[in-house]
Amino acid sequence: MLSAGVAVAAEPLKVGLIVPMSGPFASTGRQVDAAVKLFLQQNGNTVAGRQVQVILKDDGGVSPDVTKRIAQELVARDRVQVLAGFGLTPLAFAAAPVATQAKVPMIVMNAATSVIVERSPYIVRTGFTLAQVTAPMAQWAAKNNIKSVVTFVSDYGPGIDAEKVFVKDFGAAGGKVVASLRAPLRNPDYAPFLARVKDAKPDAVFVFVPSGEGAAVLKQFTDRGLDKAGIRLIATGDVLDDDLMPSIGPAALGVVSSHHYSAAHPSPENKAFVAAFGKANKGLRPNFHAVGAWDGMQLLYAALKKTGGNSDGTKLVEAMKGAAWTSVRGPVSIDPATRDIVQNVYIRKAEQANGGVFNVEFDTVEKVRDPGVD
Repeated sequence: MLSAGVAVAAEPLKVGLIVPMSGPFASTGRQVDAAVKLFLQQNGNTVAGRQVQVILKDDGGVSPDVTKRIAQELVARDRVQVLAGFGLTPLAFAAAPVATQAKVPMIVMNAATSVIVERSPYIVRTGFTLAQVTAPMAQWAAKNNIKSVVTFVSDYGPGIDAEKVFVKDFGAAGGKVVASLRAPLRNPDYAPFLARVKDAKPDAVFVFVPSGEGAAVLKQFTDRGLDKAGIRLIATGDVLDDDLMPSIGPAALGVVSSHHYSAAHPSPENKAFVAAFGKANKGLRPNFHAVGAWDGMQLLYAALKKTGGNSDGTKLVEAMKGAAWTSVRGPVSIDPATRDIVQNVYIRKAEQANGGVFNVEFDTVEKVRDPGVD
């Protein structure tokens, strides 16, 4: 007969994975789900004596109320010991109180506003922040003969973070931001905003839109003739999402962006990851959301090994603090003070490579922490 302690230790550890599998941000959910499945396939579904069961839930990506309800159901009904995923900031905000009340770790794999980690002591982030990847872009632009910029972002948390950090860092380096434009997050028409950019005649326009929207921006940028007017487009990597690069194609060529991951990252770990991901998903290219999910699972497995399979929420979060490993994106760690990710940020240029258009890295800023946003 098993003792109670052994019986508890043998119970499956349930992970509630909440991502948009439908709606305008479905590509995010598809990438996250594919990465988690590949991780389990390659690493097994048992760690430290615990079987890991992932319960996938589609929140549609647009309603915080829906995300919160799903998180509550996962905790109360399905008895999950970990929440994970979260495609956009408002959805992560909605789930944070659920994690706090239930004392359940919440691994934010995707949402990228700086303050997310402050919403619950149980949140740990394995994706990135917009401020973290924007600051190197602002600094690079100022050093590379870009003297005037219009910032153009989606009007919600990450976009506002990107705008503030770019304005601050570009200005500090001697650049001039001549205008700051914000487009609505839902059903945006970018053409009127790009017309205003063209009228302002800056050296460049700095763009952030969420994953899935980049193709529309690049098409309208070209259609409106901004490239012919001599205006450069610089961006965060969300705009040149690896998942969408095959459909964006030549319109992306020459665009310089800053981000923490590219499918063209030349490390052996990434080459193996891209090959395995494509083989398992009919040639699909992994993007930064897939890598946030992959590393979320890496972190969970490492924490479970450290706790000896104990899934107490407080102990798991403590085990995650200070964790460090070699990711497919490069070296990463979890800042023990903030529970946020520390990682390299790469400056990349969209180029023809490996039979397609890829974001080819040409400069690296090492061990970047989230700079925070005033």
